[in-house]
Amino acid sequence: MPRIVTRLLHMLLVLWAVATILFLMFRLMPGDPTLAYIDTTFSAEQRQQLLVMFGLDRPLHEQYFIYLWNLLQGELGTSFHYKRPVLDLVLSVLPNTVVLTFVSLLLAYIFGVLVGAWLAWRRGSWLEGVVIPSVLALRAAPEFWLGMVLLATLGFGLGIFPSGGANSPGATFSSEWARIFSLDYAQHLVLPTLTLFLYLQGLPLLLMRSNMLEVMQEDFIMMARMKGLSERSIMLRHAARNAMLPVVTAFALGFGGSIGGNVVVESVFSWPGLGRLLVNAVAGNDYPLAQGAFLLITMFLVVMNFVADLLYSALDPRVSHG
Repeated sequence: MPRIVTRLLHMLLVLWAVATILFLMFRLMPGDPTLAYIDTTFSAEQRQQLLVMFGLDRPLHEQYFIYLWNLLQGELGTSFHYKRPVLDLVLSVLPNTVVLTFVSLLLAYIFGVLVGAWLAWRRGSWLEGVVIPSVLALRAAPEFWLGMVLLATLGFGLGIFPSGGANSPGATFSSEWARIFSLDYAQHLVLPTLTLFLYLQGLPLLLMRSNMLEVMQEDFIMMARMKGLSERSIMLRHAARNAMLPVVTAFALGFGGSIGGNVVVESVFSWPGLGRLLVNAVAGNDYPLAQGAFLLITMFLVVMNFVADLLYSALDPRVSHG
């Protein structure tokens, strides 16, 4: 229990530090955030009223304490560009990012674990000499390049899948759940998911293969062979099971990191997610929206780090005792 409390305190410290850095970073950046509101007919007095309305006329330290107090109350402010509460804007695109990230990671890790375990068991085969370089090439390829290739071939070229967006223009749904589980949404999800899958599957595959090679040298594997167990049983019940520990924790860390790491893919496919919203906010000097998006991404990353730490302790009690 004390260890969990310590981890929670670390999480709060990290969130406070990130919130402070974001506050200073966006306010010290060049550019005038009121440009999103100002019309050519605005006078100097009207522009000053805008600064007062958003609290930008106050000293920096006062703005900071107001900012922290609002965060504690769950108030992220109002977007300069969209003229809507930041929390509403962020929550409106968050499901798209979560679905894209989770589906891509799940497919990548299932494929990576199975193929990585099989390659370790068949080490030295000709297929390993083909698969490993291919995996490394896909991992090294830029995400935007993979996305553009898939977009050019399966989207524009063959016309099999939609080229962008999360839904067809004019499509209506009775609820958010109906939209996410619709065939139209699934069709739009294929290309960005496939792009992330090709990019992400390399890590679990190589990690699982490396862990399997280490586990297969352990004494309990030799003991299992001496007992006369089948090779299939040894691989699945003993070797693969023990090699899964770092892969499971890597999945948790990967989910937290990918929530904010899908900016390129969301931009290529015009996917209305958190990353694309963040890019537009930074480009438009929309301080509240950019801060809110960054904070949410950080929160996901910190929480998933905490979950990974708990998973590691639960799966391997030696970590807790150590």
